[in-house]
Amino acid sequence: QVQLVESGGGLVQAGDSLRLSCAASGRTFSRYTMAWFRQAPGKEREFVAAVAWSDDTTYYATSVKGRFTISRDNAKNTVYLQMNSLKPEDTAVYYCAASNVRPWTVGRDRESSYGYWGQGTQVTVSS
Repeated sequence: QVQLVESGGGLVQAGDSLRLSCAASGRTFSRYTMAWFRQAPGKEREFVAAVAWSDDTTYYATSVKGRFTISRDNAKNTVYLQMNSLKPEDTAVYYCAASNVRPWTVGRDRESSYGYWGQGTQVTVSS
């Protein structure tokens, strides 16, 4: 079992950067595909980025590709989301999630593939 706790959210201006962190409990963190999802007010939760458990390969939603970078540090049981060039439309609650689906490419951008979720951290980008 994995418990996830996000941090690093806040209020920033358009064009600013922010780094989110997700600390995981448990001894098998390195065996989980890790991802970030987000949910804006009045919208469904959507996929943002994922990093493979096996070789740190990454995958991004089109809307954030080139601006966001997901990474993981297995020694610290932590996954990060570096967000640059933030836009008002990036405003959302950001959730960290963990999956043990194999291969990692199957459903990597679907909520149903992730069995563990954090509580979320609010990111607000003002124009």
